Amino acid sequence: MGNPLLDICANTEPDFLTKYDLEANNAILAEDKHQPMYKEMAAMGNVEYIAGGATQNTMRVAQWILRKPNCASFMGSVGIDEFSATLEKKAKEAGVTVRYQKQDKHPTGTCAVVVTKNGMCRSLVANLAAANHFTKSHLEIPENKAIMEKAKYYYISGFFLTVSPESILMVAKHACENNKTFCMNLSAPFLCEFFKEPMMQAFPYIDIIFGNETEAAKFSEVQGLGTTDVKEIALKMSALTKKNSSRGRVVIITQGADNVVLAKDGKITEFPATRLTEDKLIDTNGAGDAFVGGFVSQLVQEKAVDACIKCGIWAATEIIQRSGCSFSSDVVYQE
Repeated sequence: MGNPLLDICANTEPDFLTKYDLEANNAILAEDKHQPMYKEMAAMGNVEYIAGGATQNTMRVAQWILRKPNCASFMGSVGIDEFSATLEKKAKEAGVTVRYQKQDKHPTGTCAVVVTKNGMCRSLVANLAAANHFTKSHLEIPENKAIMEKAKYYYISGFFLTVSPESILMVAKHACENNKTFCMNLSAPFLCEFFKEPMMQAFPYIDIIFGNETEAAKFSEVQGLGTTDVKEIALKMSALTKKNSSRGRVVIITQGADNVVLAKDGKITEFPATRLTEDKLIDTNGAGDAFVGGFVSQLVQEKAVDACIKCGIWAATEIIQRSGCSFSSDVVYQE
């Protein structure tokens, strides 16, 4: 489950960030002051519209690697409009089963993706609109409940904490009670800080948690873990209270082109990321989503964690060589 959003993506100069009080590598929810930027970006010559939303991106990438349609199902809330038709079309093309909750009073959400420094940085500003109106009742529709109960693995981005914490807990408790694997993502520093309570209600149910170094640092600060060292943070996150004690929590922290940090069974393992030359790096937007998509594609095949991480690194490396979270069907993952 997550927020299905149509990405409005454009390369801009740094002064565009200044104009709208944005940071180069951050993700926030839109405020009133940000509303004019969507129209301004839409008028830019280099603007692209790409099917987005963090969780849906992840499911699309996982399907791309798996090469077997309808392994993944996705739920989120959209409007009844052209944007939702585009999102559904792109998801189905990728082989994802979508079960949208459709809103007739709210438009489909959008996300401004402001790319700067020749693709090195991306600032995300989400205007959730319809995505903000997902309700637990959608999970209780018999067809949707059947999909949820049939699934063996669950992935929800942290962004959904701002929308429907009760839906997250419903899925999390089902996973825990049935010894299935429940995964989440820290997703953005502001979630660790301003949505601390719903995050920590879900945390005991999390079997695998993803995040990047900035999100991990904010989590440590807010939770009073007493360290800024990424490896120590990962170990402390893995040791936090967990409902399903039959297996330990796995923590995975990405660091851009630096090593991926894995905390598992009280130990740290590092995996080298693939560092691209600047001419090959097009757009870092979607890198984190792609990493999780690659990871999940191997997880559902019951591969070892190191194999999952290696596929995640491969997927992220492929995605950042293209604009937006997009991929070529000609490229096939080879272990």
